[in-house]
Amino acid sequence: MVLGVKVRMSENVINQHGLEPLKRAIAACEMSGTKGKVMCHIGGVQSRELMSQILDLLRAGDVLTHCYSGAPNVGGQGTNIVQDGKLLPAALAAKRRGVIFDIGHGGGSFDYTIAEAAIAQGAGPDTISSDIHVFSGNTPGMPYLTWVMSKFLNMGFTLEQVVAMATVNPARVINRMPKLGTLQVGAPGDASILEIVEGPVSFVDTRNNKRDGKVHVRPVQAVVAGVPFGRPYNAPFTVR
Repeated sequence: MVLGVKVRMSENVINQHGLEPLKRAIAACEMSGTKGKVMCHIGGVQSRELMSQILDLLRAGDVLTHCYSGAPNVGGQGTNIVQDGKLLPAALAAKRRGVIFDIGHGGGSFDYTIAEAAIAQGAGPDTISSDIHVFSGNTPGMPYLTWVMSKFLNMGFTLEQVVAMATVNPARVINRMPKLGTLQVGAPGDASILEIVEGPVSFVDTRNNKRDGKVHVRPVQAVVAGVPFGRPYNAPFTVR
């Protein structure tokens, strides 16, 4: 039953415990016997050196979430995968090894300057996630899934790539292919209907960096198990 283990490695969460929480998360996955993956949360880790050590420890298939965070550590240092404008060699090695780079935008975990440098230097994203919750949803970055997708659509990724990063790629990470994330025969009848809206649009990350764009995607309707929701509303007696 175990899909994986989430471990938060930020200094303001684990204090001065270094690699130990990550080592225990990996051990827990291995003990489960289900080939579970670790989802490793970063952003403001204890030291610059620790970031490289975290990356070196992650296994192929493990997930590095908040991968483009620009959050500082407790001392105000930038200790993420891009330091002084340069992608860490350990980050590129992790990417090539098969570690999954996940966005996890949230209210404080997406920095355009980190993302742009990392992508340009070979560490692009694999999955797009919102990290939406009651607090992050009310932040200026607006981490609603389609809005986060739109940010990457305007960073040079194609619509096909952006949709894959929000659907089939995550399904593959948790070994739920070929059912989830597809519209093939036998898959659940789940679909999101999106509208492509062309025109000037402005975005902001969680570090107050702003970017302008030319297109965004907007949710119109959802279909869950074959039943449509949203506008136009269904007849009041439609079986759900």
